[in-house]
Amino acid sequence: MMAIVFTAFFLLGSVQAVRFLLPEKSPVVRIWLGLALGLLLEMQLPALFAYAFGFTAAAHVAATAAMLAVVTVCFFLRDRRPLRPMGPSDRRLLAMMAVICLPLTALSGYLQYTHVLMPAADGSLWCGQSTYGDLCMHLSFVTSIEGMDFPPRYSLLAGTPLSYPYLTDSLSTSLYMLGLPLSWSLIVPGTLLMMLTYGGYMILARQILGGRHKAVAVAALLFFLNGGLGFLYDFDMAFRDGFAKVREIFTGYYKTPANQPDLNLRFSNVIADLMIPQRSLLGGWAMGIPALYLLISATREKSMRQTVMLGLWAGSLPLVHTHTFLALGLFSGGYLVGRMVCHREDRGWLLRMAGIYLLITLALALPQVLGNAVRQTLEGGSLRLQLNWVNNSGGNGLIDGYFWFWIKNAGLPYILMICACLNARRRGYLDIVLGMAALYLVAETVLFQPNEYDNNKLFYIWFMFAAILAADYGSILMQRLAGLRGRALLCALFLWASTFSGALSIAREAVSGYQLFSASAVQAADWIRENTQKDAVFLTGQQHINPVCSLAGRQILCGSDLYVYFHGLDYSAQAGDCRRFYENPEENLDVLETYGVDYIFVSDYERADFAVNLDALDALFSLVYENPDIRIYQVDS
Repeated sequence: MMAIVFTAFFLLGSVQAVRFLLPEKSPVVRIWLGLALGLLLEMQLPALFAYAFGFTAAAHVAATAAMLAVVTVCFFLRDRRPLRPMGPSDRRLLAMMAVICLPLTALSGYLQYTHVLMPAADGSLWCGQSTYGDLCMHLSFVTSIEGMDFPPRYSLLAGTPLSYPYLTDSLSTSLYMLGLPLSWSLIVPGTLLMMLTYGGYMILARQILGGRHKAVAVAALLFFLNGGLGFLYDFDMAFRDGFAKVREIFTGYYKTPANQPDLNLRFSNVIADLMIPQRSLLGGWAMGIPALYLLISATREKSMRQTVMLGLWAGSLPLVHTHTFLALGLFSGGYLVGRMVCHREDRGWLLRMAGIYLLITLALALPQVLGNAVRQTLEGGSLRLQLNWVNNSGGNGLIDGYFWFWIKNAGLPYILMICACLNARRRGYLDIVLGMAALYLVAETVLFQPNEYDNNKLFYIWFMFAAILAADYGSILMQRLAGLRGRALLCALFLWASTFSGALSIAREAVSGYQLFSASAVQAADWIRENTQKDAVFLTGQQHINPVCSLAGRQILCGSDLYVYFHGLDYSAQAGDCRRFYENPEENLDVLETYGVDYIFVSDYERADFAVNLDALDALFSLVYENPDIRIYQVDS
């Protein structure tokens, strides 16, 4: 109950703060911005005070007081113009949002529940296809941050600073500490963030497209049900193979039309493969879309108040999601150049606005970026040049033709987007197109992570705008075809071809289910949480399904290379030390002393990966916990 009250306090307080600051905005926009600001502050303030108090109850009390101070300051800085009432355009937008956002939010809540530690009758915990890989990492952050002194440590590689945008996960930590069960501490904010992303995207689309609400709805469908033309591969010659490929969509592991690397289909559906499993990206989108809205609004309305808000908002993004922060910066640069080209008479104001925006953003963001993203990208050797993203994997030459790669991955909207860009000046969105171009060119040529696929986190921000422009150009075509028989059928076929792969991918997620933690693993994690110190270090294997770090929140010597490798960390020494100790404990006791190991964990995973010498462990250490699958030994000091 306390967790819900805490969240409601931040949400309602921030809605009131936005009401004070931006009374000229429509009620729909004020409420959306307020809710987004509430979650952003609920992420930021406890983490900020954790540098003084640790991530403890004291930090959350201080965050509550700071939230009251924020609302008070907003009251004294309030804009005294009258509140804008709900207008006809707002009502039409709400109607469209009810049709699009409510079903998607309901679906998202269901997927959050089934994909985040869904309990089974035997005591095991289950997940879905898309969360099978990433969920354990996010759980390890959620559970380990509780009570931790800041700056936070990386629980998957003991003794290493955490160089990862962790604030979406620490939001769940706050709710977990305040009484929500672990699974619900992820489900509740996850569903809220998805709802804000759906609604925010439609508000952003309305901002660009004006009052053409049908086009706004189409843009939302094109973006959230994206998937390209991958379905053609699954249904090709289906009668010859008895629809085996079609059935495999719903039964195989990652056989969905939008995500088949063997066929160079890499532009995954945003709901199934990004928003549900990638929690930092989800937080980044929910917080990044308001920043994009404020950027466009501040320049159009010449509002210095909104410019300051934009700078503060943008400067808060790096530890929510670094890729979204980078995407916002790239888009902002191109967009502001476009405004200066199209509105020469406003250049002086735009230069002042850009300077204030940049100054505030850098003042807040540089300490975060230099301490996290730079360490991971530059020191980890991840930064490199590569043309055409994963279509030129490893720089070994194009796999598909350049434009065919994008047409089959982004689908028919890609063609409409190109046509729209050719008409950008006439349609009045050259600034949007130049912002997109800046983002696209960098994403197409520069890689920032060891995993080249991660550049999709930049491409999807570009695609947000591409879907809006595609919907705009499609609406023009429909107007030009007025009176033509079959126009409605043509529109329906376009929407079907543009969303069918995405719909199949989401349907696959809805029926997927995999055991993540066995009942024995859950029992062992409960014992660890109740009977060991919060800062205890465990020696475990490198399996990614690890109850020690994920469920109990304890530090482990070396986590899965699924995580530590792609976070740009050198873990070779720790990995080798784990192996030599498990296989010959008596001759390698130095491993325990070197890393300050307190407990040794042995499960089926360790026995499968190493030739574990159980007899030596029994002789050397005290067995403090045992169940049919797991043994835990204590290292005597």
